[in-house]
Amino acid sequence: MGKFGIISDTHGYLDPQVLEIFAGVDRIFHAGDIGYPAVILELEGVAPVTAVLGNNDAGLDFRETEVAEVGGLKILVHHIVTPGFPGEILAHRLERERPDIVLFGHTHRPCAERHGGVFFLNPGYSGRPRMNTPRSVALIELGADGFSHRFISLA
Repeated sequence: MGKFGIISDTHGYLDPQVLEIFAGVDRIFHAGDIGYPAVILELEGVAPVTAVLGNNDAGLDFRETEVAEVGGLKILVHHIVTPGFPGEILAHRLERERPDIVLFGHTHRPCAERHGGVFFLNPGYSGRPRMNTPRSVALIELGADGFSHRFISLA
C-alpha cells in the first residue's frame, strides 16, 4: 500500500547506500539538517521528497514544519522534537493537525515511541561517517492493517 524512506541529519552528505535502500519507495521524508540543496535533488531522483529545515540549515528554502497526508495517514515533519514533551508551539500544532506520525531528527539517535496515540520516529544520523557515531535511516511500510517501521544501519 505504500513505502516511505525516512532520513535526517545528512549535513551535506548523502551516503550512496541510501539511494539503494530507498529504491522503490513512494516518497521520502527528510527531517532536517539537510546541509546542501543537492542532497534533496539527489533524493528527488528516487522519489518525491518532503523536507524541513534543521537547526543547521540557515539560508535553505524549506519550512520548519511540513504536514503530508499519504496512504490515509497524516504525517508531520519537524526537526527538533522531544517525544512526550513537544514544547508549547509544537504542542499546539500537534493538537491542531492531529498527525498519526511525527518524523524528526536532531538527536542523531534512532527513536520510535508512541505518545498519546501519535507515533514519533527519528531515523537517526545519516551524514558522513565520524568517530564511531552509528548511522541509520528508516523505512515505513503501509499495509491493510496499519504501518510498520524498521531502522537500517549505514555501515
